[in-house]
Amino acid sequence: MIDIMATQKPGIVSPKGFQACGIHAGLKRKRKDLALLVCERLASAAAVYTTNHFQAAPIQVTKASLAETNGYLRAVLINSGNANACTGEQGLKDAYTMRDITAKHIGVKPEEVAIASTGVIGQPLPMVPLINGIGHLQPSKTWKDGQSFAEAILTTDTGTKQTSVHYKEGEATVTISGVAKGSGMIHPNMATMLGFVTTDAVIAPELLQQTLKKSVDASFNNITVDGDSSTNDMVLVMASGAVEMEEIKEGTSAHIAFQQALTDVCLELAKAIAKDGEGATKLIEVNVSGATSDQQARTIAKQIVGSSLVKTAVYGQDANWGRIIAAIGAVPFPVNVEAIDIQIGSQLVLKDSTPVWFDEAYATEEMSQDVVTITVDLHGGEGFGQAYGCDLTYDYVKINASYRT
Repeated sequence: MIDIMATQKPGIVSPKGFQACGIHAGLKRKRKDLALLVCERLASAAAVYTTNHFQAAPIQVTKASLAETNGYLRAVLINSGNANACTGEQGLKDAYTMRDITAKHIGVKPEEVAIASTGVIGQPLPMVPLINGIGHLQPSKTWKDGQSFAEAILTTDTGTKQTSVHYKEGEATVTISGVAKGSGMIHPNMATMLGFVTTDAVIAPELLQQTLKKSVDASFNNITVDGDSSTNDMVLVMASGAVEMEEIKEGTSAHIAFQQALTDVCLELAKAIAKDGEGATKLIEVNVSGATSDQQARTIAKQIVGSSLVKTAVYGQDANWGRIIAAIGAVPFPVNVEAIDIQIGSQLVLKDSTPVWFDEAYATEEMSQDVVTITVDLHGGEGFGQAYGCDLTYDYVKINASYRT
């Protein structure tokens, strides 16, 4: 186990070799809505994408860029307020225009630029303010501009989501930083969020892709807000290679350390997204042990945290274990229905699938906290899994009922 430490000022520009900025371009709102991340050298890059069948034009362009360069990028441009999704041939043309103009603005090849968009689906991009805005993007290494980048990618989020860690690799110090947006339409298997990660480690694109996939499976793929998925969203990582170190190779101690640190960053961002679910007041953490495999444990944890009945019970501070057992029973594989333990906070409420006495008043008090933990033991194997989500409130309906206005 390596010693991973959080940086004092987390930000996308904390690793060596990166610059960023965010501005108000006037795409939809009065706040910042256009962001740019630039690496000072050609960076190894990798990405994972939404599983929604309707993948938006920006994702298609980013996939094309990474394919053309065999996994190398210099920059990523992000706009909020408009998803450029389900916009047909014109939407794809507009996304390529974003890429080309950004490349010209910063002096790189078009295929070295990735594109991301988030916001309302089905509306054409307002290209005039967007193109004008690109011309005003002036990225720098300052923490302030890293902060403006984090602000510019937000939609219904209540605040920025940023984290940074560093660890020693021989004589070198490796830094990994991440920024994310996401509040509603978050479903297991990474949808409805954007995540951008930077690092100054030296690692090839192929191994970076493999490592990112594993980290996403352990983090972003284990969160849910409302069971919906979106058209646009991705997690993209760029490695500048600006630290003087040996290249990270698969299966080495250096790779294990990098994997652990990257997963820590992704997990912190995933938790922040889950906690910031639209209208949410609490983060729900579900831990499932005793499954026949880790995969089955994760599936059960997701089933619990994604249940609307569980989420509303948590909002109401009601230790209704019946909602939890019903969610477990809905998974698409057999479980031993006579051997399940359930704990809400510190209160054991079910033992061997039989109700036990617990202090209702104390359970309610624990469920009033910012984080509510549900623990399940299936007593059927060594499998363990976690999932994160949030409660379901009246405000969720209010926010989404008027999202376009």
